Amino acid sequence: MRAIWKGAVSFGLVSIAVKLFSATEEKDIRFHQVHREDGGRIRYKRTCSVCGEEVSYDDIAKGYDIGGGEMVVLTDADFADLPLSTSHAIDVLEFVPAEQVDPILYNKAYFLEPEGTATKPYVLLRDALVDSERVAIVKIALRQREQLATLRVREGVLLLNTMLWPDEIRKPDFGFLGEDITVRPPELAMASSLIDSMAGEFEPDAFTDDYRAALQEVIDAKVEGREVVQPEEVEEAPAAAVDLMAALKASVERAKAARGESAAEPTPISAAKSARKTPAEKPAAPAKKAAGKAAAPAKKTTAKKTTEKKTAAKKAEPAGKTTGKAAEEKTGARKAAPKKAARKTA
Repeated sequence: MRAIWKGAVSFGLVSIAVKLFSATEEKDIRFHQVHREDGGRIRYKRTCSVCGEEVSYDDIAKGYDIGGGEMVVLTDADFADLPLSTSHAIDVLEFVPAEQVDPILYNKAYFLEPEGTATKPYVLLRDALVDSERVAIVKIALRQREQLATLRVREGVLLLNTMLWPDEIRKPDFGFLGEDITVRPPELAMASSLIDSMAGEFEPDAFTDDYRAALQEVIDAKVEGREVVQPEEVEEAPAAAVDLMAALKASVERAKAARGESAAEPTPISAAKSARKTPAEKPAAPAKKAAGKAAAPAKKTTAKKTTEKKTAAKKAEPAGKTTGKAAEEKTGARKAAPKKAARKTA
């Protein structure tokens, strides 16, 4: 594969140098228009509809038809001041659950490969996306146009999907949507039964383009071979990524400050450090068990402990006002002490 774009993913203050590759390719067989008699290519001249002269590429500008035969001509200077992000940056805007992105918004897919020393931050972002079960919403400038896109993980590689803007999605406006059509329960049950009978696991490799295969056989019968030339493009390499941990920490603090949160609150990095210390602090759980075990032998109180309880009870009650219930408890304690002692001796 040949890289079609080079730049960097801006993840907070972390810069991840990447190369962009088309993740898909069209397999349609393309044809040229030719002269039937001698096979010569049909060429079209760029001519002006006003003066009739042939126009070179240098003299061609972009025109916007405002109707009524009038045209607004835009030059390179008109495009220079438009709000377009740098052509070598993929800016991460936010992270959202993948199921919130409607598949109809997806347009084209591209693989991202780390370049130079960017492998570690690349893998960090990849694993963080998998762990959070989210996708990154990003902006990227491709072919002189800013596009909305998502970053997600596919087979261990970051995949960028360019997206259509919401106002580019048409709304269905069909007459039957307003009609009152009722489906009877038996019909719905039969349709559901049919779906169940045709249910299976989706395996893309099981489906083939039979028409394209047959057409290719026809072409191969007439052509013995062909040569494909793909010229290589030389592009400048982006700057190296900044210190990873420092950039991550600064990014978290900046994000918290933007939300008005206190910098003293624990950050994901400090929380991760605390999590690593958790195994050393685990004795707190056995302490509860030890307390439970200590509580059980309390039933086998010795005569000495019983005497201490009596003394404490006397101090708690006013002198000379021992109730009948308390007297009964004392008598019961005296009777119970010899039995406990006997059990202990045994």
